Amino acid sequence: MADNDIPFALPYMGTQEEEAVLRVLRSGWLTTGKEALAFEKEFSAFLWGPVRNSPQAELQSFAVNSATSGLHLALEASGIGPGDVVLVPSFTFASTAEVVRYLKADVAFVDTAPGTFHLDPNALERTIDRLSRGLPAYPPRKNSRDTGFGPRGKPKAALPVHYGGLPCDMGRIMEICRRRGVRVIEDAAHAFPSLLGDGRFAGAIGDAGVFSFYATKTITTGEGGMVVTGDPDIAKRISIMRLHGIDRTVWNRYTDNRASWYYEIVEPGYKYNLPDILAAIGRIQLQRAWELFEMRKRIAAQYDEAFRDNPHLTIPPSGAGDARHLYPLGIKSETLTIDRDTFIDKLKEKGIGVSVHFIPLHIMPYYKKCYGLEAEDFPESLKNFKKVISLPIWPGMTSSQVERVIDALGSICGETAR
Repeated sequence: MADNDIPFALPYMGTQEEEAVLRVLRSGWLTTGKEALAFEKEFSAFLWGPVRNSPQAELQSFAVNSATSGLHLALEASGIGPGDVVLVPSFTFASTAEVVRYLKADVAFVDTAPGTFHLDPNALERTIDRLSRGLPAYPPRKNSRDTGFGPRGKPKAALPVHYGGLPCDMGRIMEICRRRGVRVIEDAAHAFPSLLGDGRFAGAIGDAGVFSFYATKTITTGEGGMVVTGDPDIAKRISIMRLHGIDRTVWNRYTDNRASWYYEIVEPGYKYNLPDILAAIGRIQLQRAWELFEMRKRIAAQYDEAFRDNPHLTIPPSGAGDARHLYPLGIKSETLTIDRDTFIDKLKEKGIGVSVHFIPLHIMPYYKKCYGLEAEDFPESLKNFKKVISLPIWPGMTSSQVERVIDALGSICGETAR
């Protein structure tokens, strides 16, 4: 990008993060150790704060090298395997579904609720009930004599995604899944710190929740994530599987009284641990979580004010607990002489970086082929994809940069209005 261009995302780092990295480098211990352990405890304490008298106080956190790794661990620890079906929103990133396939289970996509970017609880309930009756996940298409299409199997888990930082309808989702014996693993990659109306945090409601610290996320370690659970059995399994299935952590092997070289492999695990260099950054970012949230909140408020009455644009749904990780703006192509993709090109010409969240997974070649899907099978997800763009909303954006984004959008709308 040119020097004066506005990127879609930038991490917000300062001298505290730099000093934390230097502290680890000088310590001589670079891999998972004291910093990661402290990060885990501090993360649990952060989520525990508003609800000290609830079962949420028993949450355990596990630092991992990505949210994808965390989702994989959470599903594996929940017993997902061949013959099982996991319900996943179509409108999400690759990770949410691919981890199901890692375990040789099947994915049943669920459409978006009208007017939202979230999994539709009604569609979730219908799909679970069809699978529970031994039917394919989806009813027959029009004029078809088949019993339906899509995967068959036992509905074992659901993976709701807190899109953009706005929490899903977790009350309804939990009620549906609990009544049918379906596990709930929250994809909270966008949702830190996102609060539900009762004061609990998104990502800490279901059987497990997974947060992302990727470079563009609300707090970042560059790469990384955190798995959170209040289920002791899930926690025990994750603690073993996170690092090769070894019965001792690397840190304990070198600091306890047993022979440092001795360990036992009790399961064929994975290499998903978070090193101390990244954990040290995460600890500082965690301390600044509310400060960073307030910065994003102010930017979102400017966008809302600027675009609310624009006849060519649709501002996103939001609420008090929205972490404002994304600002997904709807483009009303029917009122313009250009489509959404051309709109993006024009923004790029003006030096404004944007993105699209998301390309629905059901239109991806792999899933289309795997489950015989068609683009129109999940119409709300498809509708969202065709209209939405994500605007820059990163902490550290200046007021003048935000105004440049606003002016660029207004200019394009004015130039291309029908």
